[in-house]
Amino acid sequence: MTKQTVLGRVAQLARANINALLDQAEDPQKMLDQLIRDYTANIAEAEQAVATTIGNLRLMEQDHREDVDAAHEWGGKALAASRKADELRAAGAGPEADRFDNLAKVALGRQLRSEKEARTAEPVIAAQTEVVDRLRSGLDRMRDKLTELRAKRDELVARAKTAEAQNRMMDAVKSVDVLDPAGELGRFEDKVRREEARALGGQELAASSLDAQFEQLDALGDSAEIEARLAALKAA
Repeated sequence: MTKQTVLGRVAQLARANINALLDQAEDPQKMLDQLIRDYTANIAEAEQAVATTIGNLRLMEQDHREDVDAAHEWGGKALAASRKADELRAAGAGPEADRFDNLAKVALGRQLRSEKEARTAEPVIAAQTEVVDRLRSGLDRMRDKLTELRAKRDELVARAKTAEAQNRMMDAVKSVDVLDPAGELGRFEDKVRREEARALGGQELAASSLDAQFEQLDALGDSAEIEARLAALKAA
């Protein structure tokens, strides 16, 4: 994976608008579950790419330090060889002095090469440092986005469960309305009232029969009184 691809992937995922994606989803919960899986995989992939980029940067920085140290070391060797050449030349050892001057030149050449390599690496290191900073920032945003995704999913699941419970309650209420137990109670009450009315009717019927019997008894009494009075008249 090239650094441009990594940067593009990180930027795209970091800019993702979760709410807009949810608005387009037929099943938001499934979509969020898939996004969480994708984000987790992409973050792991990006982390590996960023780790590789950081590793390459550290190697370049190490090479740069080695070039700087080498340039310093070769500069010291060139100075030592030059001084030795001056001492030998002062002592009349011209050929030996020339040999040390040549060594000084070789050391200076290697110093120049190390300095050139160090200078060439510096802008590359600066650019890679900027890339690493951008990748790290993008990864942080991706991790924040993943946290947001998980929070959205948890919120959505909680809302779905609440809606499901509310719907079950409303269905239960509708079932109660359809069955209408109050109507059953009303029919039972009508039955009780009919039984009560029948009992009252029986009581009234029994009372009227008893009254008739007493009326008959009274009529018999009157007849006996009449007969007694008639007998008394005849005896006078």
